[in-house]
Amino acid sequence: MARLSAAFFDLDKTIIATSSSAAFSRPFMREGLFTRTDAVRAAYAHFLFSVGGADERQTNRLRDALSELVKGWEVAKVTGIVSETIHELIDPVVYQEALALIRRHQQNGREVVIVSASGAELVAPIAELLGADHWIASEMEIKDGTYTGEITFYAYGESKAIALRKLAKKRGYDLDASYAYSDSITDAPMLNAVGHGFVVNPDRALRRAAAKNGWGVLYFRKPVALRRADATGPAIATVTFVALGVIIGALIMRAARRSRFGP
Repeated sequence: MARLSAAFFDLDKTIIATSSSAAFSRPFMREGLFTRTDAVRAAYAHFLFSVGGADERQTNRLRDALSELVKGWEVAKVTGIVSETIHELIDPVVYQEALALIRRHQQNGREVVIVSASGAELVAPIAELLGADHWIASEMEIKDGTYTGEITFYAYGESKAIALRKLAKKRGYDLDASYAYSDSITDAPMLNAVGHGFVVNPDRALRRAAAKNGWGVLYFRKPVALRRADATGPAIATVTFVALGVIIGALIMRAARRSRFGP
C-alpha cells in the first residue's frame, strides 16, 4: 500500500498575492496595536526575509524588532481582528492557480500543509479558510492572555524544513513522493526536503537556483475571489498538470533526438 504524501505550500506570495502580515496591518493600526511607522518597519523586515537579503545577524535583529512590536498585545484582540476581517482581506488575493493545485493534491489523496513565517494566529485561520489539512507557523509565547514578545518557534529558513520533517514523521508522509511550493529562496531547505520542489513567480536568482536544484517553475497570475477560484480550480489544475506533462514529454523527446543524431 502506498504511503501517505503531502503538498507543502508557502503562504505569502505563493498562495496569496501579498504578505499575510501586511494584509492585516490596516485593521491592526485602526485598533491601536501599532503605528504607521511600526508597519513600515515590519514591512521592511518582511521584505528582507522574503528576498533572503538579511544575514544571520541582521535576521536576528529584525526578529527581535518584530518581537518587541507584538509584546503586550492581547491575544483575544488579535484573534478577534483576524476573525472579523479575514474574508475581506484574504478572499480577494488568493491565487486561482494555487487553490487549483491545492484541490488537485487533495483529490489525489495528499494532505495539504500551509507553511509560513507569519504567526500562528494569522496562519491557522487562513489555512482553515483554504481548506488545508495542517499548518506550520511561527509561535509566540503567551502569558496571562498577552504576548510576551518571546518567539518560541520561528518558521523561517531551515526551521521550516525541520518542522516539515517532524510533521512528516508524525503523519507518516513519504517525503520523496511529496511536493513543496514557494516564491522565496529562503525556502530552499523546504523545497529540497521533498521529492518535488517548485518555485512560484521566480526572479532571476530564484530561476537559477531552480535550475541548479532541479525544482520546477510555476507562474501564478490570477488573484481572484476565493469562491470563484474554488469553483474553477479543478479544471485549471488539470490544465496545469497536463501542460507540465506536455512540456516534460517534449524535453524528453528532444533529448532523445539529440543523443541519437548529435547536437
